[in-house]
Amino acid sequence: MDNWLEKSAADQGRALAAGTIDARTLAEAYLDQIDTHPDTDRIYARTTPGRARADAEAAAKRLAEGHPAGPLDGVPISWKDLYDVADYGCEGGTKLLAGRIADADATVVARGTAAGTVCLGKTHTTEIAFSGLGVNPMTATPPNAVEAWRAPGGSSSGAAVSTKLGLAAAGIGSDTGGSVRIPAAWNDLVGLKTTAGLIPLNGVVALSPTYDTVGPLTRTVEDAALLFAAMASVPVPDWAGGTLADERLQLAETVVLDDCDGQVIEAVDDVLSRLSAKGMSVTRGPVPEFAELYGSIGDVGAIVPSEAWDLWGETIEANPGTMWPPIEARFRMGDGVPAAQDNAALMAFARTAQKLHARVAEQGLIVCPTAPMLPPDAQRLVDDHAYFAEKNMLGLRNTRIGNLLGLSAVTLPTRTPMCGLMIMAPPASEARLLSIAAAIEAAI
Repeated sequence: MDNWLEKSAADQGRALAAGTIDARTLAEAYLDQIDTHPDTDRIYARTTPGRARADAEAAAKRLAEGHPAGPLDGVPISWKDLYDVADYGCEGGTKLLAGRIADADATVVARGTAAGTVCLGKTHTTEIAFSGLGVNPMTATPPNAVEAWRAPGGSSSGAAVSTKLGLAAAGIGSDTGGSVRIPAAWNDLVGLKTTAGLIPLNGVVALSPTYDTVGPLTRTVEDAALLFAAMASVPVPDWAGGTLADERLQLAETVVLDDCDGQVIEAVDDVLSRLSAKGMSVTRGPVPEFAELYGSIGDVGAIVPSEAWDLWGETIEANPGTMWPPIEARFRMGDGVPAAQDNAALMAFARTAQKLHARVAEQGLIVCPTAPMLPPDAQRLVDDHAYFAEKNMLGLRNTRIGNLLGLSAVTLPTRTPMCGLMIMAPPASEARLLSIAAAIEAAI
């Protein structure tokens, strides 16, 4: 059974449907693996064995009767500790919410259950998902699954590590500025940033209602496609229908390559060279909209801090010293931001997004490094708050473009560990993204 824990969610689903493995046996194998793993407490905020066994029993009955709920019926997954699971704790990675118990499943959890997935537990996150690095000295910092001393990426740190280490077939995270894509890239996984508003956020601990999105972290593009369909309650997209000749890619040379680690640049260049050699149209060039976006951020801000402070400022003020100071400082950036300033930012970002969509239509989907750097030393991030602030903003620089401009995006592992390739597309382009991502995955 150990070998099955390393297989893709889709492969597990096929084996379950064929009767090769039993849903209850698979769930118990994962629960045993979680129980015996030395870093479980750093990866899972809490497990949900009662829920997992009930989900697996229901799946086994459906499969025995020949009525599977879908291609993932009986497949065990993890959920970031932002998602309400009825009767279990949901604390958002912060002591501000210590002891909080969910009354009901979040909508997306209910959809996952309806699709047959088995809930193994809730994974660690940075405090209220407000960091791209994944360190959280207030609750726990998961080890990077590739090199344990490095930061795991955040905020969906536990979701990524649980998947990479075989403690879940896939993990569900969230992405407000890169929180699915950065941990996916730094743990050699696929990460899908979905279009804002496409998947409901009812029952999800919020950071920024304008930009919060739900997304899977998976071993394969197929897994991402199946989980996307379940969570968005849409038919499975034709992820396998694309070829390298179907799309054009443009490597952006504006902003996103600045101050990149040499290893990251080499990893992306290697992939694009391989794709070009296989007949895909790959070009390089400026994307002035990226510079325009960052100019607007400098002028009017980025909206997320002000929305975050509106949601959590009163609670933070009422509980001094409860939040880790570097994260609290991020929240306090939104204190006193006038609504007019946020409205100006929204309008500026919308104008930039419209220009970018026209560019994509003319020149092809935009690619760049997911993160401009390799994951830094986790302990140094905790010890040196200035270093944390510097690396956090640099780490989020490329991914937050997709959030602020309302894009959909996917990150793929490259042939170099902990270096991701990000593809960005207009909103509601998940099917197109997954199709080209699958073709690239096959090619590299």
